[in-house]
Amino acid sequence: MALRGWRVALAAFIAAMPGFAVAADMPVAPPASVPAPSATYVPALPDWIVTLGGEAQLVPAWPGAPEGKFALSGLPLLSIRDAGTPPTYFGPRDSFGFSVLNLGGLKIGPAVQLVRDRTASQYTELNGLGNVDFAVQAGAFAEFWPVPWLRLRTELRQGFGGETGVTGDAFLDAVVPIGQFRLSGGPRVTAQSAAAVSPYFSINAAQSAASTIAGLPMLPVYNAGGGLYSYGAGGQLEYFWNPQWAAHAFVEYERLTGPAADSPLVTQRGSPNQLTFGLGATYSFSMRPLW
Repeated sequence: MALRGWRVALAAFIAAMPGFAVAADMPVAPPASVPAPSATYVPALPDWIVTLGGEAQLVPAWPGAPEGKFALSGLPLLSIRDAGTPPTYFGPRDSFGFSVLNLGGLKIGPAVQLVRDRTASQYTELNGLGNVDFAVQAGAFAEFWPVPWLRLRTELRQGFGGETGVTGDAFLDAVVPIGQFRLSGGPRVTAQSAAAVSPYFSINAAQSAASTIAGLPMLPVYNAGGGLYSYGAGGQLEYFWNPQWAAHAFVEYERLTGPAADSPLVTQRGSPNQLTFGLGATYSFSMRPLW
């Protein structure tokens, strides 16, 4: 997953040189009193608003884990926007990215997401199934706002590392400001190729033979293919204490389907119902660009 959206900060300083005055040489009396024009220095407005923060998440212990079995995860948050614009909206499952093409209602840019590893020795249910390394998914996103309160975002990413497949996401969010709050939520759907699903849900003959544990039957051999991976919904509540500080909380529900949901790891030792909870805070400050 979103992993959601990650952030970095820069700062620039401006130096001002004081002016000076030169007195006349001749001791001539000053002319009639004439008020000197007052000089008022107006500093340039900052061009960027940088937002930094962090987020803690309770995520499924592994893809297809039983309901109520979670792992703790965390990630940094970063965004940069033009001064004078409202706070950028990030959905709970958005990948890290930034716009390289901004046509107002349509934005397009890169998308990067980190996929957690799976360590079989940490959980009895994974006995004999082997580890899956971290993966990085890199690709692109397209974000469309048909009206100011509705966002459609799609992402397409290629995996590298623990999984090497293709993942496609589509998120629809209604985004509604209510005073100092901002409420958002909507449906989600994910599709994955076989190379993205198989490392987590397939079971080969050696893994099947090693999967027997006390009280649980041996898992049969299973070859997971690609297709529709999950569907679900999520919601997020943000609170803006002031222009600098904000906090947010979210919950995401994902229902596994297709080859992932049919895996014996899910049907015998896990659940197709996957929940993620998140809590985070951010701080915003202004700065001048360095270029």
